[in-house]
Amino acid sequence: MPNNRVCEFVFAPRPSAQRTGGDFRLICLSILAALCLLAPQVAHSQESETAVVPNTPLDTNAPAETQTGVTTRTHVRQPVESELIVEGEGSFGHYHIFAYTWWSELYTGGVEYDRHSWDYFRRLGARLDYVAEALPVAILRQPAKADIYGDPLTQARQLVPGAALSPIGLRMMWRSKKSIKPYFIIKGGMIVFDKKALSPAATYQDFLLQIGIGMQARLTQRLDVRVGYADIHFSNAFIVPNNPGLDVMSYNGGLSYHFGK
Repeated sequence: MPNNRVCEFVFAPRPSAQRTGGDFRLICLSILAALCLLAPQVAHSQESETAVVPNTPLDTNAPAETQTGVTTRTHVRQPVESELIVEGEGSFGHYHIFAYTWWSELYTGGVEYDRHSWDYFRRLGARLDYVAEALPVAILRQPAKADIYGDPLTQARQLVPGAALSPIGLRMMWRSKKSIKPYFIIKGGMIVFDKKALSPAATYQDFLLQIGIGMQARLTQRLDVRVGYADIHFSNAFIVPNNPGLDVMSYNGGLSYHFGK
């Protein structure tokens, strides 16, 4: 049996004793949704920029009130800043806190959309962005044969294809106008495979939670490169009695194209 344990929780429970862990994951997803819903309350909403346009008529027959130099204010709505990131992600280790199994790895590829939907979290000095992610490529490398708990019964491995969608997410970015921009990101959604993942008694679909940090570096006015680290967790939250779950440490990178101004 391969042993690539990176960090083991000393009192890791068997799946039969993990209902508390399942409740914790549901709470994490609830907190994620609450963050996105409450972000407009803790940040000032984006406002249209106001441009002062002086009246300087060229027509000498214009009404007298326009010849006195009176200025008018015109509201000009600027394009909302947003970006599309083509990204890839891969596992390099495991941690063993809220999931039971750690004999599998996850590799993904897809796109992430970030939109400056809110202004800034003033207390932390960070820009707040809405995040959504689609991963049409999700490859789970797991034991070819496992028991109901996800323990491998063979050293052989199989690849299980799938896809993931995370429609709820929040990114906090610092130094957003600078060349180097650190960020914190959290995303939540679902991941589905073409066969039961991790255990023959588990499910085809699982809840997905990603928490990560990283930075973006400017290449051109429109293009950034991004590198980061993330903790990825997926499990079925005890929709069925068996819930092995998986926690992985992963690296990620991508190219970001900026829209808007």
